[in-house]
Amino acid sequence: MKHNRKITPEGMKDILLEECALRRALQQKLEALFQQSGYREVVTPGIEFYDLFDPAHTGIPQESLYKMTDNKGRLLVVRPDCTLPIARLTATRLQALPKPLRLYYDQTVYCNNPGLTGRDDEQLQCGIELLGAGGMRADLEAMFLASQAMERIAPDYRIEIGHAAFFRALADELPVQAEDREAIRRAIEAKNYSSLSAMLDTLPDSPAVHAVKLLPRLFGGQEVLEQARELCRSEKAAQTLSDLKELYEKLCALGLQGHIMIDLGLVQRNDYYTGVVFRAYLPQCGDAVLSGGRYDSLLNWFDQPMPAIGFALNVDAITGALLREGEEGETAPDLLVHGAPGYETQALSYMRERMEKGEKCEYSVFETEEEARAYAAACGIARLAIVGRETERQEVTAG
Repeated sequence: MKHNRKITPEGMKDILLEECALRRALQQKLEALFQQSGYREVVTPGIEFYDLFDPAHTGIPQESLYKMTDNKGRLLVVRPDCTLPIARLTATRLQALPKPLRLYYDQTVYCNNPGLTGRDDEQLQCGIELLGAGGMRADLEAMFLASQAMERIAPDYRIEIGHAAFFRALADELPVQAEDREAIRRAIEAKNYSSLSAMLDTLPDSPAVHAVKLLPRLFGGQEVLEQARELCRSEKAAQTLSDLKELYEKLCALGLQGHIMIDLGLVQRNDYYTGVVFRAYLPQCGDAVLSGGRYDSLLNWFDQPMPAIGFALNVDAITGALLREGEEGETAPDLLVHGAPGYETQALSYMRERMEKGEKCEYSVFETEEEARAYAAACGIARLAIVGRETERQEVTAG
């Protein structure tokens, strides 16, 4: 298989130079925000037992999992999601801690995307989980923190919010089996109007069918909630709209009205999310760069029932978007330090002094000053320091 030695597997890529630097800068900004907000870091294994991500309970398609076996023949997967491992450790190693728990993570997930070219199977995620807290205050904290995360790293963003229970309340009135309900959900999520109409047109006409058909179009400001209220027949559906209206108004009171939109067609992973759901987008990215929501039933699976809400940012997607917009990920050193023959150690000592003052320095490994000067010019290093008997510590323009 030597013909593969110079390429990466499909869905994987090398991350180089400026991209690495910008990626790291984004991570540091997000981690600082989470820490300032009272969240503590956890790190989960990159490899977990298959049972934790069993599609029958998690809704994660089996074909998206990278699988392997251990030396006992047990089935393992490379981590495709961060929330489930954190739910596991919350229900086991952290169960005695007072609630709510505020946890954050900064780690890689792997998800196979067969046939979806242009999507990375390897993705760096930074996110938070607020476990053991339900209600409006927790929803508001998570949404506010998501907006602050976007504000710090990419201020030209849009957050769309919806409610998983609204679709569920309407779908419960449809005379369809579970697999057909899931197909309808996927069509709404993709805003595939033709596919959605084709499925719903086979059902007897009813207010529920009419309401579900309109869901992908219920997108905009607060007026969307009024339009949706006319479609409600159940008290449960009406209550979800009231909850969403209250949350939307509080976010607007925080000055976020220019960034927040309501999307009642946002029905992601309905077997997983139970309440408010949200996504964030950038103008230069087609896919969401942040995704999250309330998942109050997940911890039941671990015999530690508790409400929870969280979100994750796709740091790699944001990095790529910012680089395409011309944001710099790495700057050249401030100074190249060159030692004349016999003054190599003195040059390193001088470099240490300048680094202690906060300058970004690079050591010259060249034999002559001319070579050092040419290298500095090629790399965009503006200043050259020459350390020697006659020059001592002379700094000159490198170009």
